[in-house]
Amino acid sequence: MKVSYHGHSVVKVETDEHTILIDPFISGNEACDLDANTIKADVILLTHGHNDHVGDTLEIAKRNNSLVVAPNELAIYLGEKGLNTHPMHIGGSHEFAFGTVKFTQAFHGSAYTEEDGTSIYCGMPGGILLTVNGKTIYHVGDTALFTDLKMYGEMYEIELAFIPIGDNFTMGPEDALIAADWIRANTSIPVHYNTFPVIEQDPHAWASRVKTGKGHVMGIGDTIEL
Repeated sequence: MKVSYHGHSVVKVETDEHTILIDPFISGNEACDLDANTIKADVILLTHGHNDHVGDTLEIAKRNNSLVVAPNELAIYLGEKGLNTHPMHIGGSHEFAFGTVKFTQAFHGSAYTEEDGTSIYCGMPGGILLTVNGKTIYHVGDTALFTDLKMYGEMYEIELAFIPIGDNFTMGPEDALIAADWIRANTSIPVHYNTFPVIEQDPHAWASRVKTGKGHVMGIGDTIEL
């Protein structure tokens, strides 16, 4: 299994049979190296409804007939747009052909803004525990620090954790260090930083301070094999 990072919170997981995209914010994301017009995806996993996470889901999913797995209200909204969706909710898990998905809590918001400015409520935001071939990846999503992260670290043996460090909209570096200690992943990777001026951070400084497991900064397009 190959796991690659593509700016902001965009993560791609490639197995022998499936390509999975998480929060594919590509167009308008200057840090992203992917092409929304050509990227292939069998599955798209969404943590919440904000535009910088839903990103190019509509276009990618329609072109590829991708399965979109998302929190319930967001999945319903995208289903009404003609996408093949599977709705889930916080605490729920489901075994798919590509692996098992469980949605965790995330303390944030979730609304999608359409081109005419209409704001669509998209239910509760979440984090995603993705288990493939016995390996678990935790995409924490956009969230504040909360103590249940410690529980997830105790419940699961997490190989990779993608943790937001940008501050302002999510936890900042100091809180993210506590989150990394609680999650206890073998490798903690900073995400959701430097996309906009208000979330500018030094990811290398953060990674060097991770105490539990190791901190690792993934450059755009970098890949880790599990």
